[in-house]
Order: sequence, then C-alpha cells, then structure tokens
Amino acid sequence: MATPGAEEDVLSRYRSPLVSRYASPEMGFNFSERKKFGTWRRLWLYLAQAEKSLGLPITDEQIKEMEANLDNIDFKMAAEEEKKLRHDVMAHVHTFAHCCPKAAAIIHLGATSCYVGDNTDLIVLRDGFNLLLPKLARVISRLADFAEKYADLPTLGFTHYQPAQLTTVGKRCCLWIQDLCMDLQNLERARDDLRFRGVKGTTGTQASFLQLFEGDHSKVEELDRLVTAKAGFKRSYMVTGQTYSRKVDIEVLSVLASLGASIHKICTDIRLLANLKEIEEPFEKEQIGSSAMPYKRNPMRSERCCSLARHLMTLVLDPLQTASVQWFERTLDDSANRRVCLAEAFLTADIILSTLQNISEGLVVYPKVIERRIRQELPFMATENIIMAMVKAGGNRQDCHEKIRVLSQQAAAVVKQEGGDNDFIDRVRADSYFSPIHKQLESLLDPSSFTGRAPQQVAKFLKEEVRPALIPYQGKMSGKIELAL
Repeated sequence: MATPGAEEDVLSRYRSPLVSRYASPEMGFNFSERKKFGTWRRLWLYLAQAEKSLGLPITDEQIKEMEANLDNIDFKMAAEEEKKLRHDVMAHVHTFAHCCPKAAAIIHLGATSCYVGDNTDLIVLRDGFNLLLPKLARVISRLADFAEKYADLPTLGFTHYQPAQLTTVGKRCCLWIQDLCMDLQNLERARDDLRFRGVKGTTGTQASFLQLFEGDHSKVEELDRLVTAKAGFKRSYMVTGQTYSRKVDIEVLSVLASLGASIHKICTDIRLLANLKEIEEPFEKEQIGSSAMPYKRNPMRSERCCSLARHLMTLVLDPLQTASVQWFERTLDDSANRRVCLAEAFLTADIILSTLQNISEGLVVYPKVIERRIRQELPFMATENIIMAMVKAGGNRQDCHEKIRVLSQQAAAVVKQEGGDNDFIDRVRADSYFSPIHKQLESLLDPSSFTGRAPQQVAKFLKEEVRPALIPYQGKMSGKIELAL
C-alpha cells in the first residue's frame, strides 16, 4: 500500500462531522487546540503580571518575553513532551518555557493544572455562549418577521394532531418564538452566572499562594481578584476544590439541551406542515429530494435539526453523572468525558441554530392549500354559529340541532366513506328549513371570524416581548445563512 499523502491521511481517519461538516468556523475555533493552549499562555501571563504587581520578584523583561510568545506555540514539541511526561499542562509549561528562557522560572508559579485547565474551560464556555446568543436572536428575529407577515392568515389548528379551532399562521409561529425567547433568556442567564475559578491552588485553599506572599491574606485575595478581572470576569467562585464545581457544567448543558428541545419541536411542526403541503422549508433549484423519487421535496434541513437536537438533549446526562461522582476535592474521571460533551454541546447548538436560521429565512407558505383544508373542516366548526343564527331568526334550537346533526353525519359519510369533499354547507343550502339564514352563510363561514384574538395577540407579543428582547443584538442580526451542505 502506498504511503498516504497529507490529504489522504486526513480522509483515512475519523473526523467529527460536527466540525468537518456542520459547525461554523468560529465555534470550531472556540474549541480548538490553538484557542485552548493560547488561552493557557494568557492565563500564565495574567498570573505573572498580577504576582509582579503584588511584589513578587518578577521582572518587566520576563513579562515582555511571555507577551511576545503567547501565540508562538510549538505544537510538535508540546506533543512530544506530553508523550514523555504523560501530563498535558506540564508539557505546555516546558514548551512555553523553551521559547521564554528568561521567564521559565516564574511560569505557572504557585498554580496547579486546573488553574489553566478549568479557567480556560470557563472562558471557552462564556465565549461559546457569546457566539450562540446572536445566532439565536437572529432566528427569533426572522421568525418574528414571518409571524408579523402572516398574523392574519387563518389556518386550521390541531390538538392531538386532530382538527381543532382555527388559529393563524402567525400565531402558531409565535408559539415557536415564545419557546426560543425563553431559551434566549436562559442562555443569557447561564452565561452571566458563570464565574471564574480564579487562583485557588491545588485543593482550593490557596495555600501555595499564601506561602508565596508570606502569609499575607489580603495579597492572596487581591491576586485572585486581579487575575479574574484580567480574564474578563466580574466574579470568581469563592470556594472550589481543585476544580470548579461540576454542577456548573450541568447548568450550561441544561440550557443547551432545553434549546435543543425547542428546536426539535419547531422543526417537527415544520415537517408535519410540509406533509400537509401548507408550509415548506427552502428547497434549492437543483436540490434532489430522493434518488428514486424525483418529485419529492423532503424537509431535510428540519430533519437535520431534529437529528442533531436529539444528540444535544442527551449530552446533559454526562455532566449530571460526572458531578455526582466527583469525590471530595476532585477525581480525574471527569476529564475525558468533559473534553467530548462540552465541545459537542456547543458545536451541536451552533449548527442547529444556523440551520434553523436558514429555514426561517426561506419558509414558503401555500395559502390556497391552507384555505382548502379550512374549507374541509370549517363547516362542522360553524354549526354552533348556524344554530345561533337560526335561533335569532325565530327557529327552535332543539329542532335546528337535530337537523344539523343529521346533515353533518351525512356530510361526514361522504368525506370518510366516499373520499369526497365536505358538502355540509351545500346540504344546508338545499334544505328549506334553513332558508332564513341562507344569505348569511358566507359571513358565518368567514375563517377570520373563527381565529379569535390571534392577530391581536401576535401584534402585542411581538411589540412588548419579542422586539425588546432583541435590542441587545441589533448590530449582530444582519446577513443570511447559506448552508454548505
């Protein structure tokens, strides 16, 4: 067998489709090795700067040397060091020290591995939320425009997936938007609740730093505050073990799993509506729906969202179990698990939001199909209105009820047994008993009179709840999403 070239070598190894096929370059970079190890070096710099400012013998020359080599990472050397040392943090301490010989003695001074490991994770989680939130806001904005456009368009409502009272296309969309607005609020809260692990030492007691500062508690507290601020956090956790509490990961993945549930519901609705031929997701000019059936227009984008959303929803089980088995100050059985589930949760959320934005920017509505379905069901729903009109015209309610019962069952038999159209209104028109209201039948069957306050609810909801929630993202909502695959 020939030795594979670089491109063939890549094709010969498994690559996560979350990165190679789906997620955005920005989210892929957020969980990259370059971002991770570059952040480690910045954290070592923040620590040295803060320690220097508090009186430790660290020189300006050492600080400048570290600053000059933040992104000068020899990944090959780091890999060789890790293979030898079996310790990723120490491998990168040695690699950083190699290009910073003057600063080598003070890199990682007083710290434990979780100083860079956990603090970097918290930075990456925060930055991940900052990437997701504008995407979620864009989805909400696009759906809000759609809801506003179709606020008045009556459509058949469904409960138990059986025909129910009419709603409007826009009102149904507001059900989707409301769930996503809850997700927006939850993601904002989860991001804002994140604290920095800070400078806490090997078991969280800060003993090594207390020794460095010769028992000066105030300097240790100030060191923690300074490094926390340099990393862009307002607060650090007051108590930690060697790690920050793994319950934090539960909170993070819980809100992402909840977002997955919302998107799964929305895209399931779209898939059902596509089957009814009432609403369809975008379909490209040259897109093929089926290799065997050329006529098909499969809702593949919505199906992708549902598929990935299911994966996202299951990932919260990992941090739940991990947090429950962290013995005392920490165990290492969290590490490998967290490398997978944290990254995958954000990468998965990223692609389903991008895909849903693409869907929401190209939803196609078929009013004539919607109207036809209403016409099939509305006559039965209008029976109460017909009875009331007949009573106002001098009729007897009980006699009218019996007449309608007989005619509606006859019409139902035509629909169910013969596959015909609902001819209930034709039967009413043909029955002289109903002659006092024959001229009112069209107005009694006006679909807009069956939608209640749906249009008004749409307008009020969008104005008072949705648009205000999007104000913080106004500068980040332009541009359409084009899916590569």
